[in-house]
Amino acid sequence: MNNYNFQYCQKIIVFSNDLKSVLLCRRKGESDYDKVYSFIGGKMETTDTSFVEGLKREKNEEVGADFKIEIYPFLSANVLFKKNSGDLMVLPHYYARHLEGKINLNEEYDDFKWVGLKDLKDFGPKIPTIDEMVEKILALKKIILPEELVVI
Repeated sequence: MNNYNFQYCQKIIVFSNDLKSVLLCRRKGESDYDKVYSFIGGKMETTDTSFVEGLKREKNEEVGADFKIEIYPFLSANVLFKKNSGDLMVLPHYYARHLEGKINLNEEYDDFKWVGLKDLKDFGPKIPTIDEMVEKILALKKIILPEELVVI
């Protein structure tokens, strides 16, 4: 095994337009977290020409092209995750805010919820790092300038 093998799997923390809730989608048929709520996003592909293009592709695949968000693609909060298979994943988490459009889940998910930030701690089942990542992204949000946001 090569010591440098890992997957780069971008996650998008989508806040509601009013910034009072966060989007969580329930995984379906996933080996590590089946029936557990998570953020949207996924692995970069060799055909992705940039981080933004990878984020846009994953967003479009998972919740639909009509679901428009503004995203801050320049800084992220990161997690190193070891899958059940032993493979390592780098999970950068990005700030995003929902602008318009309905959610159209693909086959990877079977449910979604807008979970209030005040209710997030008690919500479940969810990925264990969700609370920590939301806190880190909210801290990061304080330095984001509106002109740096990208609509995808």
